[in-house]
Amino acid sequence: MPANAPQVLLLEDDPAIARTICYALEREGIAVTHSLLIADARRQWGSRPFDVLLMDVGLPDGNGLDWCRELRSAGSIAPVLVLSARGEEMDKVLGLELGADDYLTKPFSPRELLARTRALLRRLRQFQPAAQAQPAAALQIDEQGQRALVHAKTLDLTRREYQLLQCLMQGAGRILSREHLLEQIWGLDSESTDRTVDTHIKTLRAKLREHLPDREIIATHRGLGYSLSLPV
Repeated sequence: MPANAPQVLLLEDDPAIARTICYALEREGIAVTHSLLIADARRQWGSRPFDVLLMDVGLPDGNGLDWCRELRSAGSIAPVLVLSARGEEMDKVLGLELGADDYLTKPFSPRELLARTRALLRRLRQFQPAAQAQPAAALQIDEQGQRALVHAKTLDLTRREYQLLQCLMQGAGRILSREHLLEQIWGLDSESTDRTVDTHIKTLRAKLREHLPDREIIATHRGLGYSLSLPV
């Protein structure tokens, strides 16, 4: 699977349905991470960024729509496609009102699922440039020069602070766990701990605050991790 393949998290407790979905998406170049339970899906979602969430509703450890509502309340903008055996109009309306972007009734064809997933990925790609175009002048990453700029002025960052900011900006609007940040920046073999991430976040915040005093762009989510909102 290519490194830049779209990332989909699938929450489905029926192994047979999950295998069909995984096969249909992966043969088209879409990477799928499968969770049987909401608890594992929460852990996966917090560990790294995903582009789309495909979720069943009736699960052994809860209702998928409750989690969907929590994600929206936390500010997540990732597209959500609900997969449910309940196809009544009121069920669909409820799912959409609680934050789902689309609703697919079981049984469904793999071709239709693929088409709907692609549509959500296209919508996501269309949304992201518009969201980033305005703040680009305020906060930018110069990857070639390995530096960060605020209003075209270079930030005095350490290598780790730069990598941390770059990682947060790549996942802007999403909550990134300490474990994910540790793995991406310090590596799996590092002896660094969650405290290392907290310390670097603190110093990075202080430096950003010097240039953006009216906006706290890095938010702490207790027990979950950190998120970054791009300044306008």
